[in-house]
Amino acid sequence: MRHRVPPDVLLLVTVLFWSFNFTVVKYALTHGWEPLAYSSVRFAIGALLFSGYTYAREGSLAVRRRDVMFMTGAALSGIWLNQLSFVFAVKLTTAATVALMFGTLPIFVALISWAFRLEHLRLRHWVATVISFSGVALVAAGASSGLSGDLGGVLLGLVASATWALYSTAMGPLMRRYSPYRISAFMGLVGSVPLLLTAIVQIKAQDWDALSGLAWACFIYSLFFSLVFTNIMWFTAIDKVGAARASLYANLQPFLGAFFALVVLSEEMGSLQVAGGLVIGAGILLARNTRAPAPSQD
Repeated sequence: MRHRVPPDVLLLVTVLFWSFNFTVVKYALTHGWEPLAYSSVRFAIGALLFSGYTYAREGSLAVRRRDVMFMTGAALSGIWLNQLSFVFAVKLTTAATVALMFGTLPIFVALISWAFRLEHLRLRHWVATVISFSGVALVAAGASSGLSGDLGGVLLGLVASATWALYSTAMGPLMRRYSPYRISAFMGLVGSVPLLLTAIVQIKAQDWDALSGLAWACFIYSLFFSLVFTNIMWFTAIDKVGAARASLYANLQPFLGAFFALVVLSEEMGSLQVAGGLVIGAGILLARNTRAPAPSQD
């Protein structure tokens, strides 16, 4: 019998790869990469590779005509706007700060689900929302360059979290008709088009010859270990154990991301930011439910 990797191992490895990506992107952007060139080229290649895998697995990438407009809108939010906000958030503030902002993801998922009447929120969800955003305020106030210096990065980090939450919520009804592989492949291809168009100027301006071997290694890591391989592992694991167990691992991402940034990049985190991270974590615990977010493609 062929040995299979346990799903919990797949989930843990996936979240570790996602978490380390905050550090990888920050290093890349401070060592020669233009933000949009890095994000768009990496994502377009990743979308093609993942779509090829999905086509080989399912024999088709087709979706119903009536779903095309909805999926295109979700791709503009969850791919195009998400990638833009994420990469500039990392550029404007620390990787640890952006990682902590992603702790608001389950809160945004709950709020968006409530806004579209997909879920009825209980009192604890509203309390969790207040708690989590209080934590965000503490993280922003405790930023090393001060609130005014990091405010743009904090706000863009929240936009990245919110747009990914919208994408995750949109996947719910679609998964009644398609596999998550096909949804992710279709949206990845659609979202890559406006992303590449937005990045044309920076792609032309990118000094490709000046990039070091380590800068290219960051690109390769983000392409394969934070996008292609992790998507495959995440969906494979969810298919075996369901969303409830997967969500427990996904909640580790912001805190592991902050940890890696502090250790590898020697970023500083003041007492206010530590307190803010703990407060965000308390909000996550209070708002926890059975819905796992879609795999992060940042």
